[in-house]
Amino acid sequence: MNETKFDGMGKSYAKYRPTYPQAFISYLVSDVGITKAGIIADIGSGTGILTKQLLRACLVPSKVIAVEPNDDMRAVAEADLSGYENFTSINGTAENTTLASHSVDFISVAQAFHWFDRAAFKAECKRILKPNGKAILVWNSRVIGTRAVDDCDKINQKYCPNFRGFAGGMHITEEEHSCFSDFFIGGCEVKIFDNNMTFDLDGFIGRTLSASYALKEDDKNYSAYIAELVECFNRHATDGKMIVLNETRSYVGKV
Repeated sequence: MNETKFDGMGKSYAKYRPTYPQAFISYLVSDVGITKAGIIADIGSGTGILTKQLLRACLVPSKVIAVEPNDDMRAVAEADLSGYENFTSINGTAENTTLASHSVDFISVAQAFHWFDRAAFKAECKRILKPNGKAILVWNSRVIGTRAVDDCDKINQKYCPNFRGFAGGMHITEEEHSCFSDFFIGGCEVKIFDNNMTFDLDGFIGRTLSASYALKEDDKNYSAYIAELVECFNRHATDGKMIVLNETRSYVGKV
């Protein structure tokens, strides 16, 4: 995992990245059973978007440990979540969390698994999970094949050399989730939740620029990139609002 990839982007990430739908959080409580557990490790927790939702969902005094290697992202989460008594922040990586062996009941990974060394992370999960513990992988993923999403895709392909597709290219259908067969033992439970995003112009530009692949102000084609994003917004917006179809995809299983 590249710990510096999101340097300087903490505040923008926290402001413009979407949360996860309440239906997903309710599923974690009712079906996965996170509130019955003592300890949840949120790995690659970033600015604490999912961490915060887990803390709010855990009505039973569960402990949520946020593990994040990027100093900027971690600082934003710590400032926002310091008021929660059951919140702990750790400077660690997915492959070396620094957590004690067999110490956590659940591991959550939101919008980050595609950055990890999969084999090393699996070994770390097996080390820190208690017996019968589970891992939860989740992505917010734009719905490919819709006009606004495809338009954005073309602009990013044109200008951003590091663009590999939205959500790190993790556009996985239920039938294709066998790509996780090297990670989960005995398969995983797949759930998909609607989580459409509505943007004004500032939100749309901000969300785009919060991506690791997005151009920076000092990049040669930055002005042209922004201009095309503004044109894209104007093409798809109605009354100053643009709806981008988005899904939350969840994969839960034993490691």
